[in-house]
Amino acid sequence: MKKVLALAALFLAPVVAAAAEKLETTHLFGFTLGSDVNDVGETEGELETVGRLGKRAGSYAAIQTVAGMKAIPFKDFSIEPGVGVAYHNISGVPGLDDRRQLAVESFGFETRYRLLDRAQAPFGLTVGADPRWFRYDDISGEGVDGYRSGFLVIADKELVADRVFAAFNLLYELEASRSHLTNLWDHQSSLGITTAVAMQVQPGVLIGAEVRFLRRYDGLGLDTFIGQALFIGPTFYQRFNDRIWMGAAWSVQVAGRATAVAAPLDLTNFERHQATLRFGYNF
Repeated sequence: MKKVLALAALFLAPVVAAAAEKLETTHLFGFTLGSDVNDVGETEGELETVGRLGKRAGSYAAIQTVAGMKAIPFKDFSIEPGVGVAYHNISGVPGLDDRRQLAVESFGFETRYRLLDRAQAPFGLTVGADPRWFRYDDISGEGVDGYRSGFLVIADKELVADRVFAAFNLLYELEASRSHLTNLWDHQSSLGITTAVAMQVQPGVLIGAEVRFLRRYDGLGLDTFIGQALFIGPTFYQRFNDRIWMGAAWSVQVAGRATAVAAPLDLTNFERHQATLRFGYNF
């Protein structure tokens, strides 16, 4: 009996540690972000993979993995430089060249500043920016010299203490890229609204649902509307102990349209499926 209890204690130790550690909402919600910022002096390594799968015809897969190192130089502020690697596998997709390639794709950094701490205010509120330089178009995989920056407003609230959490994001992204083939510049911008709810079903384990509405425009200032998509899907998060966590989400495009195509869904500017998988380690 003592051996059984010892084995049970060894097995449950990571779960107990996860329960004792206060949950940070940053990555509880899949693609949607939470407002929490790590404590001053903490360092966290993150590995984030985003997969985008499926066009109207042919075979399409684009996968990007970004490795970053987050630091908290002062209270409520985080900065995370990172490098991205992208894989494209495209075959028989109208308007896109066939290609299969794996390459270093981007360099950039994320910054977050928390305006309201949810532990002391009615809700948490954080703003952020994600400037990035990239070498390949994210849809076609074509070589480019590109510059992109995303701006975020992040709000979240603990609906039921230590059990149910909700978050809302407002996104604005602009990018400019010059094609290596044509030497021509392309300017686009995006606007997005996302919301998610996550419930802690056992200590350190949360499941939830997420809704994302994204619109794409030609021009840096939301000049000409070219498409929109509504994504819905489940989310999952697990904190293994006080250092290691993972988060995942899968979204399916359930509605949308592209101005250049009469068919339902926007599979020109977006994909049929989008998924993300994150791992983190607190040093």
